[in-house]
Amino acid sequence: MPCYRCGARQTDPVRGASPWRRGVRSDVQVLICPGCQRAHDLELDGCSSCGSTSLVCRLGEVECRSCGHVRSAGEGGPPYDFRRPSVPADLAAEVEAALSRVLGRS
Repeated sequence: MPCYRCGARQTDPVRGASPWRRGVRSDVQVLICPGCQRAHDLELDGCSSCGSTSLVCRLGEVECRSCGHVRSAGEGGPPYDFRRPSVPADLAAEVEAALSRVLGRS
C-alpha cells in the first residue's frame, strides 16, 4: 500500500520499528511515509471520544489506540473525496527488479 499523500511505496523493512505510520482517513486505513509525516496537517480522522488521530480500521470498525473507543466505519462524519495517488509509471520495472533480486536472476 502506498503513502496516501505522495504515493511512495514501502521498501523492504529493516529490523526494528517501521518509520511508516498508520492512520485512518475517511474510514479507510492509510499509510503515511516518513517524509509526509513532517506535514503539519495530515487530514486524518480523529477519535470522537478523545480527539486522538491514533486510529486503526479493521473489520468495519474504527478503534482508537489511545482510549480504546470503537465505532462502526461510516460514522466518522461526512464523506471525503479520497483519491489514491497515481501509480508510478515505472512500477513494472520496479517489480521486475525486485523479483530479479529475490529470485537471483541476472
